[in-house]
Amino acid sequence: MNDTKFTNNLTSFREATKAGDFLITAEVTPPKGGNPEHMVKMAATLKGRVHAVNITDGSRAVLRMSPVMASVILLQHGIEPICQFACRDRNRIGLQADLMGAYALGVRNVLALTGDPVKAGDHPDCKGVFDLEAVRLLQTIQKLNIGLDFNDKPLTDGGLDLFAGAAVDPQCASWSGLQSRFERKLQAGAQFFQTQLITDFERLSKFMEKIASVSNKPVLAGIFLLKSAKNAEFINRVVPGVNIPQHIIDRLAQAKDPLEEGIKIAAEQVQFAQQLCQGVHIYAVRREDLIVPILDMAEVKAPGLLVAN
Repeated sequence: MNDTKFTNNLTSFREATKAGDFLITAEVTPPKGGNPEHMVKMAATLKGRVHAVNITDGSRAVLRMSPVMASVILLQHGIEPICQFACRDRNRIGLQADLMGAYALGVRNVLALTGDPVKAGDHPDCKGVFDLEAVRLLQTIQKLNIGLDFNDKPLTDGGLDLFAGAAVDPQCASWSGLQSRFERKLQAGAQFFQTQLITDFERLSKFMEKIASVSNKPVLAGIFLLKSAKNAEFINRVVPGVNIPQHIIDRLAQAKDPLEEGIKIAAEQVQFAQQLCQGVHIYAVRREDLIVPILDMAEVKAPGLLVAN
């Protein structure tokens, strides 16, 4: 028998997580429209190099295709998704209905999110729902997994088996708030954590040592591909809670090839993260084809599987 863990085996994100492997995930944005070609093309570049691909749910409150439908499309192309569920746009009935539908269609990994405020997006006059938030959504998923609905009534047609994760922001200004929120998500059933964009690795180290170390759940550090100084300034301006340091912006501004410099910065950050936590989650908005070069530059070896069963 071959002792190499992944050789010639299809290993799901859940299995790799429980095995304690270094996890690699990446984020892909669903289309704005009915043609998923670009999304599929970008996700296909990640086959064999990431454990799973996150499909966003109206990130920044910007209209995109349903993450459930987009996740199913990826499954049809042999790519394992992590389907994000935000509480902003659906009440508890709608969220439970979509979770059941996603499970029936083969989705197994979900990320529970509260969701960005509607005023941050492209439909600022619409009404946010926020019937639940991330912790209560995680609790709801726990119930669905044991065959109960939100009101503790039996699911007469069978329970679910979803592998649920949550977001965490180690750079949160309130340390006590960060700790409380992390612990509540842990108690609510989060099996893994993906962080927001990380730029302060000393802060990440402190978070891992003082807060995350009490759990045995993996934390994947968020690494963002910055394409230029202008792109970094835009991210600072529009993404809540993000503060890209001026020295990184200056480095991009002074580079002969800002995109290549952005790849170098992201690769360096992946290497920092490897020393601190169990994985990385890479954001490269609409340039997901550059994630593999980032991993190559960071000398991160490919997992042995990364397509869906």
